[in-house]
Amino acid sequence: MAFEHTRARWRTMRALACFPRAAIVASLAISAACASASTRVPVGTLEPDKFLWERGTAALNERKWFTAREFFRQLVDSYPQSSYRADGKLGIGDTYLGEGSAEGFVLAENEFREFLAFYPTHERADYAHFKLAMTSFYQMHGPERDQTETREAIKELTAFVERYPNSQLLPEARNRLREARDRLSQSEYRVGFFYFRSNWYPGAIERFSSVLKNDPEFTNRDAVYFHLAESLVRIERPAEALPYYERILAEFEQSEYLENAQKRVAELKANLAAQIKKN
Repeated sequence: MAFEHTRARWRTMRALACFPRAAIVASLAISAACASASTRVPVGTLEPDKFLWERGTAALNERKWFTAREFFRQLVDSYPQSSYRADGKLGIGDTYLGEGSAEGFVLAENEFREFLAFYPTHERADYAHFKLAMTSFYQMHGPERDQTETREAIKELTAFVERYPNSQLLPEARNRLREARDRLSQSEYRVGFFYFRSNWYPGAIERFSSVLKNDPEFTNRDAVYFHLAESLVRIERPAEALPYYERILAEFEQSEYLENAQKRVAELKANLAAQIKKN
């Protein structure tokens, strides 16, 4: 856990380094000045922690990220024994996540990791873990770019699914995990397809086989089957290619590769039968 905190702090500093220091200081000073009056707890409030929680939640629902964060921050810092403190900590993370900025994602990750460190058995620990995974999910790049955040999202979503089998967030987590895995597999497939178009079939076969091994439920695996089979045919290994064409026919009712796969199956079976008869 200490390593994760160090990693989160390093990523925070790395993100902040992308912004001019003077601009950050000025922005924070102005924001703090604006928030101090508008988020102050009225004198005589009987349940100030509840007041802060309710106002923070209302601002969060209105997507007023900074205002919500000020309410939640006061709650967390000023009322350590409050029953709302843990929820306030999650609220702070939600405000950073809601901003959708590179800096916000790093800070949100830190908040959710700290929550899990401080409240590992809390009833909303599953929520914190899911949101932690989403800080990486929302930063995933397209399949043609670096997939570091995709791999991080897959790691955290996989851990979530294993750790919280009864969570109400499980269906959404599984859907997000499928999306992340598809993104990573699509990236691998594109590399293989580049090799295929370059006529480097051994490299293509290696990449396509890796996709099927690591992600057998890949949504676009029909494309992998087809181009893996085509690569095998082109290096004269038709017997190995045939099962992949047949998988397309067996697993997909609709696919742009169905017609060509049907032709290939008929062709290869005829050729293999002729060879057997000849021998």
